[in-house]
Amino acid sequence: MDYKWLTIVIPALNEQAAIGDTIARCLDARAEIIHSSGLEGVEIIVVSDGSTDGTVEIAQSYDEIQVIVFEKNQGYGAAIKEGWRQGRGDLVGFLDADGTCDPRFFSQLCQTTISEHADVTLGSRLGPDSQMPMIRRTGNRIFAFLLGLLCGRKVTDTASGMRVVRRQALKHLYPLPDGLHFTPAMSARALMNHLRIIEIPMKYEERIGESKLSALWDGFRFLKVIGEGVLCYRPEKIFLAGFTLCVLFILLLAAYPAEFYFQHRRLDEWMIYRFVVCQLVGSFGMMLLLASALTNRMAQLSSRREESVGFWSSIVVSLFSGKSLIFITGLFTLLGMGFLWPGIVEYASTRTITLHWSRLIAGAFTLFTVMQTSIFFILMKVVEIWSYEQTSLKNNRGESASAESFESRSTHYQKRTTSADLSPRIIK
Repeated sequence: MDYKWLTIVIPALNEQAAIGDTIARCLDARAEIIHSSGLEGVEIIVVSDGSTDGTVEIAQSYDEIQVIVFEKNQGYGAAIKEGWRQGRGDLVGFLDADGTCDPRFFSQLCQTTISEHADVTLGSRLGPDSQMPMIRRTGNRIFAFLLGLLCGRKVTDTASGMRVVRRQALKHLYPLPDGLHFTPAMSARALMNHLRIIEIPMKYEERIGESKLSALWDGFRFLKVIGEGVLCYRPEKIFLAGFTLCVLFILLLAAYPAEFYFQHRRLDEWMIYRFVVCQLVGSFGMMLLLASALTNRMAQLSSRREESVGFWSSIVVSLFSGKSLIFITGLFTLLGMGFLWPGIVEYASTRTITLHWSRLIAGAFTLFTVMQTSIFFILMKVVEIWSYEQTSLKNNRGESASAESFESRSTHYQKRTTSADLSPRIIK
């Protein structure tokens, strides 16, 4: 694709101490950006997000930029989206107005976006030249780790305030929130939607003026938006992560009783507590595993969901579908009856039960798993019925639209033919 223009949006809320210098540096960087990336032009849009200081007056003193004024504060993300909406660039970008980012870095971002066919290219603030405060650096690393763990793809700076995005990629990123959690939401949606996202280390300086970011409240919102992004596109990731934790906990808790049994061929009475906890955690883990398969199938009904899934997700989906699910249910039924059958026979003949408690717990767990898989089977059938009905409705609408189009063309042809037949013929 031939990219011609870059739109740079500068969201600003009471940034009178830094906005003038940021605009001047952006204007000075235009020639370098155009020369290095082959663009025809760069437009700069400042969006005042309800500023009450001199931000608007300073921005409006520059004739070569566009200034959008929000009378009331609508949010960091809302300002960027409005700038993008009014801009004309094939590439759209933004940077913070606080002087932390060098506008000349847009040259490298645009060049990489074009040459590498990236959907989102961002400047990572966690490089060696970063002056980011330690608490924010730590928070960013935690968010990046969690997002990478849930989506299987790595990004180091989820909340970078300097990015370039292909305008065509916005349809895969929207809707995005209006607040400061705009940037981590974009990162999550880009990764979940399998868009091509590239990071480039950049220099990051101390901000000018007071920060608008609340480490506690905005950190909570960042975590929330990352979770929502995963639930929207890859919900099975969260459930698989929970299942993995359950398995690790059970292995840790059951390691000593298992070792003790293989050495002495018996279990001490105090170990019953570990068995009960393992049963509870195991039942919960099985529920998470089934939820992973179910939500994966439900997410496939969304038109925004990509078809590709991860390795482990695909195994879970194939494991709990069709004949595999029937086999698993039958296997657990046989195991449960195998654990409990001696006790059933003993009670039927002697009206007493001397069966060891470990067999009772194991039997109860396996039969409870049978009930879980049976309910899961019914829910999957419900989802399949919904999927079939949605497909049928779409096909019917398409056929109706085709029929209406054909009828319209036929009517038009009949009118044209009738008109032609009624018109006088001139024979020379």
